[in-house]
Amino acid sequence: QVQLVESGGGLVQAGGSLRLSCAASGRTLTIWAMGWFRQGPGKEREIVARVTWSGGTTYYADSVKGRFTISRDNAKNTVYLQMNSLKPEDTAVYYCAALNRRGKPDYWGQGTQVTVSS
Repeated sequence: QVQLVESGGGLVQAGGSLRLSCAASGRTLTIWAMGWFRQGPGKEREIVARVTWSGGTTYYADSVKGRFTISRDNAKNTVYLQMNSLKPEDTAVYYCAALNRRGKPDYWGQGTQVTVSS
């Protein structure tokens, strides 16, 4: 089992920044990658960004490229999502996930709300 605890959500004005954190514990050696997903009101959950645990290879959704940065600190078993130039359409519940080698989430965090006001 892997436990994921997120923090860092909140309310911010458009153009502002937030940084999300996700701390992993438990069987972290089984993790292939860590990802951030989000689910906006009335929308399906979508991937935002992903980083492989060992090599640090990243992936970003087109909607956040150039604005969001995912990073990880292996020593702390923590992954971060730096979100800059936030837009109202970024409003969502953001979830951290531990991904297996097929790129599918095996474990989810509890979610953290990000609200961007216009």
